[in-house]
Amino acid sequence: MNSETYRKVSLGLIAAWFVFALVASSQHLYVVTGSAPPIGLGLGVLTPLVIFLAWVSFSPRFRSYLLSLDARALTLIHSWRFVGFTFITLYTYGLLPGVFAMPAGWGDIFMGATAPYAAKHLATPERRSSFIAWQLLGMLDLFVALATAMTSRFITPDAPSMAPMSMLPLSLVPTFGVPLLLILHIVSIMQARQWQATAQVGSPVPSAAV
Repeated sequence: MNSETYRKVSLGLIAAWFVFALVASSQHLYVVTGSAPPIGLGLGVLTPLVIFLAWVSFSPRFRSYLLSLDARALTLIHSWRFVGFTFITLYTYGLLPGVFAMPAGWGDIFMGATAPYAAKHLATPERRSSFIAWQLLGMLDLFVALATAMTSRFITPDAPSMAPMSMLPLSLVPTFGVPLLLILHIVSIMQARQWQATAQVGSPVPSAAV
């Protein structure tokens, strides 16, 4: 497949993934009740990541397509994470546990607020290390959110439950938003590792949007 075909296939798969997450949520497949483990949500997060990593591992052409994407555009997408203030708001009203809402909310606010700066000033070969560090920080924020979401009932058993995150519209965050953002971080790091450290200061990122 050429780049245009990969672009169409990728966009089609992302659209199908979103629709599946939306339909599954509407059918309450991700709802967590009582002390049952959040198996549905866990599968919703892990399945697309496993499929993506397998595709990258076994398809050199797909890897080449990913490396041709615009690193600045991929980074700028993280700006929407500023909506992390929603978690803090729900915590304020006693609808989410603070052990999850505070780190996840403030972490997302920080990543969303700094995404434009990272896209404009860090996505260059001479700032490769800083760019990768920002991407890793974003991944850490998502991992912390997932970890606190899974363990909040054990850490603070008397706090509000994570039930709202298993129902629409918030269920789309762990089943679509989080794995998609992790994939974007992975692709951006893959690209940065290919940049030439000897590139001239101010030179454009050596990857083009497709």
